[in-house]
Amino acid sequence: MAGRLTGKTAIVVGAGSSGPGWGNGKAAAVLFAREGASVVCVDRVAAAAIETAETISDEGHQALAIEADVSRLDDMARTAAAARDWTGRIDILHYNVGILDVGGPAETTVESFQHVIDVNLTGLLRACQAVLPTMRAQRRGAIAAVASIAGIRYTGVPYASYSASKAAVIQFIRTLAVEHAPHGIRANSILPGLMNTPMIVEPLKKHYGPDTGAMLAERDAQCPMGHMGDAWDVAYAALYLVSDEAKYVTGADLLVDGGITAKFA
Repeated sequence: MAGRLTGKTAIVVGAGSSGPGWGNGKAAAVLFAREGASVVCVDRVAAAAIETAETISDEGHQALAIEADVSRLDDMARTAAAARDWTGRIDILHYNVGILDVGGPAETTVESFQHVIDVNLTGLLRACQAVLPTMRAQRRGAIAAVASIAGIRYTGVPYASYSASKAAVIQFIRTLAVEHAPHGIRANSILPGLMNTPMIVEPLKKHYGPDTGAMLAERDAQCPMGHMGDAWDVAYAALYLVSDEAKYVTGADLLVDGGITAKFA
């Protein structure tokens, strides 16, 4: 079924890839555009946002690149204003931002903990506050936030701040979903499992060691399906949640994990 987002304007926060290949946000932005959306590609790194927007434009679709930092409320407000000025509406917010620092409760510094919380959780608050007035006025909108199975399970990697932030994202989205359902706004979380994306390589070397190949093999072996997921698995989950096919789905936590959460349970 093509054209699932035709006529809609989507803001994808974290639309750039953190390294070569496809990150979750880049894949989602391109997929949304292929399905007919006008996509605002937002990233803290201007070149990353531009690269994604150019990929979309090269395929003949509509994209706008914006450099913005989720730690700044004025950046999020500016992003929402740019989307409204561009198309006159905001139908979708996809928050695909997540940083991590390896360390358990005893090792994590307060400064590191607060930084992870500020980006992963408070950044989501800032983004939602920027788009909600427009969505409420339209009486229509869909928000999809990327959380993690680390928000509901211990995954074997000691990142206390990341796990805490993603658990809070899940509950924040549930609260938003219930409070804004009367305004026609839906909100859902996506919980990826072990994923093979550019984001994981550098941060996880602190836990797995410098051998990237060995790290990927070990993570593949943990998954019941025998391999990690990729960015497109998360992107297609996001597409479903922000499309009208999910018009009666809100406050949900969609696992995209190849069965690993069931294994942990």
